Amino acid sequence: MGLLIYLNGSFVPEEEAKVSVFDHGFLYGDGVFEGIRAYHGKVFRLREHIDRLYDSAKAINLEIPLTKDEMIEVVCETCRRNNLTDAYIRLVVSRGAGDLGLDPRKCPRPTVVNIASSITLYPEELYQTGLTVITVPTRRNIPEGVNPRIKSLNYLNNIMAKIEANIAGVPEAVLLNQEGFVAECTGDNIFIVKNGVLKTPPPYAGILEGVTRNAVIELAQKRGIPVAEVMLPRYDLFTADECFLTGTAAELIPVTKVDDRVIGNGKPGPIFLQLLEDFHELVKVDGIDIY
Repeated sequence: MGLLIYLNGSFVPEEEAKVSVFDHGFLYGDGVFEGIRAYHGKVFRLREHIDRLYDSAKAINLEIPLTKDEMIEVVCETCRRNNLTDAYIRLVVSRGAGDLGLDPRKCPRPTVVNIASSITLYPEELYQTGLTVITVPTRRNIPEGVNPRIKSLNYLNNIMAKIEANIAGVPEAVLLNQEGFVAECTGDNIFIVKNGVLKTPPPYAGILEGVTRNAVIELAQKRGIPVAEVMLPRYDLFTADECFLTGTAAELIPVTKVDDRVIGNGKPGPIFLQLLEDFHELVKVDGIDIY
């Protein structure tokens, strides 16, 4: 039996979960979304994800037709309907069906979809050996264009960078911003460690402020590890003692080579391993109960 999908107030079999070809999410990438994880019967930091969804919607002047509490219940009920305790959840709100023109006023009601399933972003062995990544010519969207802090359905900027990684034969790409500083990867935030200090680009560097990113910062601070949100040139990646990525789908994954420069000793570093252990403990207790 297939999945049950939440679609505009109803739960329908996945083969019946259809969206209009006139939906502006399909035609123009006009909408917002969240990727969310459930662990051990808890949806990890669901309120933070919902807050970010509604902030993204407000930024594009999209009014979501449910309250935040109602949307939380949609997420949990989708997991319940599919008998899931561990899941990857994709919550999507598009502008809705309109006409072939751009004008969002022609879309009277947003489309709300929630999917609870599973995801594997990277092969399991890379969590042990580390990723090889490259920086790519594709630059991060400028905030005055499509602000990266909006988690919008228009991910072509990320996809263009992912294509460059694919061509190079590596699993992930690092995007630089217009000033040449490190922003983020195609689907993950990036951290380095240098001389015991954990460093990551600040929100104004052109990043999506990740829920997992913020959790890792909190975990580091609890351990007494100094944390700095600073602009990072590529030089800082090349000379880092450790490097790793964070994201809802990826969780925490080490990086051991950037642009053919070996990071540290070429193995996952001690601070990464400490934070990974802490994160695995955190997801057991931090979240909203599904059942």
